[in-house]
Amino acid sequence: MKDEYVAYVGTYTHGSSIGIHLYDVNVEEGTLTERKVIPVNNSSHIARSLNGKYLYSIADEGVAVFAVEDDGDLTPINKVDIDGMRGCYLSVDKTGRYLFVAGYHDGKVTVVHTHKDGRLGSLMDGVFHKGLGSVAERNFRPHVSCVVPTPDNKYVCAVDNGIDQIKMYKLNTQRDRLKLVDILRCERESGPREIVFSESGKYAYVIYELMNKVDVFSYRDTGNGPEFEKLQSISTTSANVDQAHDAASGMCLSPDHHYLFTSTAGENTVAMFHIDPETGCLEKKFALPISGEYPKDIAMFPDGKHIAVANHESNTITTFTVDYEKNVLVQKGRPMKVETPNCILITKKGVH
Repeated sequence: MKDEYVAYVGTYTHGSSIGIHLYDVNVEEGTLTERKVIPVNNSSHIARSLNGKYLYSIADEGVAVFAVEDDGDLTPINKVDIDGMRGCYLSVDKTGRYLFVAGYHDGKVTVVHTHKDGRLGSLMDGVFHKGLGSVAERNFRPHVSCVVPTPDNKYVCAVDNGIDQIKMYKLNTQRDRLKLVDILRCERESGPREIVFSESGKYAYVIYELMNKVDVFSYRDTGNGPEFEKLQSISTTSANVDQAHDAASGMCLSPDHHYLFTSTAGENTVAMFHIDPETGCLEKKFALPISGEYPKDIAMFPDGKHIAVANHESNTITTFTVDYEKNVLVQKGRPMKVETPNCILITKKGVH
């Protein structure tokens, strides 16, 4: 039996949208068909549990969790207050016991306990970042934009867009507390936004909102702490002609991990990079327009042949075929209307 897929698109709900839009995915065609909308207030980011049974969403109330039904539909379980301002990014650790929440507005990293029955439990810990950045309009104080565990599950990386740092924490599972063990200091006024790791776990890719670049790092655990070494820095834009008005935004890996894709607002392009399997370094293949404004997030279809782009300002999702031979994007049909899309997750239907 062939796997079937759905897409979940989180939206802001101050307009006509009311929550998470659920789409059926036609993998061969590279198209999405909207099925329904699940109400949740201002779903700015979503993440799926490792066992596939639950879907977590940022909400005005904190974090909401849903049971994933066999057809991909979502049934609400509960919500928890994160004792701070609304979050912007979610991830789970490799044990499935902890849910990490990034707080952009208040510069906070929050750890939430997850129960085996899917319920979200108590807040285990919350750490506020301190410090000042140097760009008054955009990043003059802590803004945690991404929190993810390292592939070995030994550390938690908190990307701070405001103070140009990635703080590394160790989670004490006896006391359920975060302990700061190291800081990766990025270039001043770079605006780090998100970090993803290679399949091997040896390399990390960091996208910078203000520099419009991706940095490639090697990663290893020394036994005394995490060690990141910068290997490469490469532009996400086509010609980098209007850096002040561009903002690198989304990033994802192809299913086979041979390619990295990024999106850049302002220029409104998606770039594709080939990943050298030996060195982890990137070779840019293209940066092409995506027929939408502010491509806030991007997701690959499971066949690796198509890509979906959530265009926040033009209130659309555009889908494309990726032609790896000719290094071009071919648009699939007309843009689909969805108000203020924030994030997109393409995943297997039902529990996997």
